[in-house]
Amino acid sequence: MPDPWPVLADALQTLTGLSADGEVLCAALLFGVPNLQEALSPDLRAAHPGLLALLEGQQAAAQVWALHAEPAAARNTEGLRRLLLAMIQDLRVVPILLSRQLARMRKAAAMPEDARRELALLTRDIHAPLANRLGIWQLKWELEDLAFRYLQPETYRSIAAQLDEKRTGRERYIEQVKTTLRAALAEHRIAGEVSGRPKHIYSIWKKMQRKQVALDELFDLRAVRIAVDDVAQCYAALGVVHALWTPISSEFDDYIARPKANDYRSLHTAVVGPEGRALEVQIRTHDMHAQAELGVAAHWRYKEGGGDAAFDRKIAWMRRLLEHANESESAGGQGLESEFGAELAEDRIYTLTPKGEVIDLPRGGTVLDFAYHVHTMVGHRTRGAKVNGRIVPLGHVLRSGDRVEILTSKTGEPKRDWLLPANGFLASNRSREKVRHYFHKLDRAGNVAAGKDLLERELKRLHLHQLDLAPALRKFRAESTEELYIQVALGDTGPSQVARALQEDQRAQAGEAPLPPQNPIRRAVQRAPGADKSRFTVQGVGNLLVQLAKCCQPVAGEPIVGYLTRGRGVTVHRRDCPSLRRLAAQHPQRVLPVEWGVAGGGYEVDALIEAIDRKWLLKDVTTLIAQEDAHVLDIHSDASRGTGKVRFRLRLKVSDYGQLSTLLRKLDALPGVQQALRAG
Repeated sequence: MPDPWPVLADALQTLTGLSADGEVLCAALLFGVPNLQEALSPDLRAAHPGLLALLEGQQAAAQVWALHAEPAAARNTEGLRRLLLAMIQDLRVVPILLSRQLARMRKAAAMPEDARRELALLTRDIHAPLANRLGIWQLKWELEDLAFRYLQPETYRSIAAQLDEKRTGRERYIEQVKTTLRAALAEHRIAGEVSGRPKHIYSIWKKMQRKQVALDELFDLRAVRIAVDDVAQCYAALGVVHALWTPISSEFDDYIARPKANDYRSLHTAVVGPEGRALEVQIRTHDMHAQAELGVAAHWRYKEGGGDAAFDRKIAWMRRLLEHANESESAGGQGLESEFGAELAEDRIYTLTPKGEVIDLPRGGTVLDFAYHVHTMVGHRTRGAKVNGRIVPLGHVLRSGDRVEILTSKTGEPKRDWLLPANGFLASNRSREKVRHYFHKLDRAGNVAAGKDLLERELKRLHLHQLDLAPALRKFRAESTEELYIQVALGDTGPSQVARALQEDQRAQAGEAPLPPQNPIRRAVQRAPGADKSRFTVQGVGNLLVQLAKCCQPVAGEPIVGYLTRGRGVTVHRRDCPSLRRLAAQHPQRVLPVEWGVAGGGYEVDALIEAIDRKWLLKDVTTLIAQEDAHVLDIHSDASRGTGKVRFRLRLKVSDYGQLSTLLRKLDALPGVQQALRAG
């Protein structure tokens, strides 16, 4: 490897030329000298979070460089570039990476051939395209030329030799053109700066390949650029050029009137110049030229093609950061950086296969989404997964940089529970459609039976009695019970949605208020419409004690009834509670109408889990409960000797009916769990 000190000094000099701020220069220095980074005190790190983010970004980039060395990852260089930007929180890291890589490439001639080639491949695949997309031409062209020089040395030397043979004549020709143009512009009172535009060897080779022509047939080997003060003078200068020499009509582009998609602006024309030779002329304002050179007008779509809106936003903000590098200090350093958190939120994540291939998924994507992205049959046969070497459930949400290994069976099929959004197995519509397509192919009777089973399991899980399905048919526009079962089977309607619709209809028939939204709630006992004024009226906790019945443990969202006790206030029961029915038969005058309100308390409920005993079972159960933002108040286990089975009885604290339903459904889907249901 090149001596690190000259490389570091060169990189810092390049960053200074890019108007990098002091924090960026400091981060580049600290990362280049590990001993200095280790010497940073915790207090200093806490005082400079921006500096810490820049250091972490460089460490994340080092992981991408290591991935590039893996053959599978090297085939997906676009994925690696996206992974890099997804892992970097502060995009000011990118100029640091580009400057350091350029410094290494400048010193690469002294490296062993294998190491030099590996460095050149990394430059060609990652760094040069990033510099191109950010429009940092000061770095882009040199990175490309140096990589080309070390990867295709013979081609590079051949083109360089042809250019050198004609350099004197070409330089003389360009000087003649510049003199003629300056005189013509002055004659028309146009203040323009005329310069020769260098054509880089890699760019020449790319154009030769694209147009399938020899070196002499390229129009822009002889090229000049005119920079003027305003747009009007651009077109005036164009008129002067076309008056001097005959234009080649097929080679004219007006990127001022019709800017490129990346906002690049300039006039491009080719003419038959002196001595009958083709000559390219670019005309732009000084401001357009500065923007193009500093990165505001990135040519990445024009040069490379592709792209998406989320990735464009990151690139656009990176260009803006470079453009306003000198303004942040005058603005107090708050404006641009404070917006990073919201504006740079990426809606994709970039994960890795065991071989290092990059798989991009929507944000929130799970290991099951990952499996379906790899292949439909891999998704269908998925039975488990490892993320970074650790076993995780199928609903585990992935982050950029995670390495995922899918565990499959030789044969298998998807589960209908995967279709339910509340279960959290699939975040991608593409994955969900693959599962739905699988079940669509099944016969009607199979889907009806499966939907009926899912719905009955949901009612049983929540310890509810079978209800008349007619109200649900109306709500979900199903022509028959079978059609409703099919909707449930295909994931178009969730079992919990059906249960809630049935309860809402039951409450409406009883003249009660609609069920509250499924969020944290407040207990309230109120007067029923038309109730006798002698009846008790309780709002919140009011002047009567309100408590939930321990026999049935009602949860917010369920139909409930109050019972006035002697000395213990009002006890709230589920409407179908057997104990309430016995009490109401003895003292019907004590039954009170009750409604759920809205507040932030929690509700205790007992749950029962029966499972095949295995390692980490209890850990997976408690982890899932924590992820669903519920609480375990008590837990008892009972292992059946000789059967390999275990039973957990848990007392949980949940916010409402919806959370309980979702939690039980996800517990039921854990590996080894035979059933998870509400105890009662």
